[in-house]
Amino acid sequence: MKKIIFYSSILVTFLLISRQSMAQDYKTALGLKFGGYENGISVKYFPVSGIALEGIVGFRNNGVVITGLYEIHQEAFGVPELKFYYGAGAHIGAEGSGTYQTFDGGNQTYAASRILLGVDGVIGLEYHIPQAPIAISLDLNPRLELASGPFVDIAPGLGLKYTF
Repeated sequence: MKKIIFYSSILVTFLLISRQSMAQDYKTALGLKFGGYENGISVKYFPVSGIALEGIVGFRNNGVVITGLYEIHQEAFGVPELKFYYGAGAHIGAEGSGTYQTFDGGNQTYAASRILLGVDGVIGLEYHIPQAPIAISLDLNPRLELASGPFVDIAPGLGLKYTF
């Protein structure tokens, strides 16, 4: 975790130095997503104003999950740089056998690898820093796991993105 924070700090510093100014809105963003179950790389693209498509490749203990989301963005609290967003999507992935810590602090053991497949939701806030190509987001990601479930969980997420 210390390495991730260190490399993220270097990346943010480099990106802030490399761009001097930017409009309030952006078309595309590339960043890091830290979640309750996976940490990974995200790409967000706005095909039209207020509508975003986000893809996340998340890595978890002995596995990987690919998530696609359709998001609607709206100004929040009268602040142009702060957006409220919500949406839905789906995920697919796999994880290997092993013991995993559950969200409530317990442990669950899987004797064999398993497929992850289900539907996702998202609700959150994103702040695009004025005069900088950086956006920070905080969200909740409810998901319904179908392939190895059914069960429902809600994972918090923190995103740090470079916008262009």
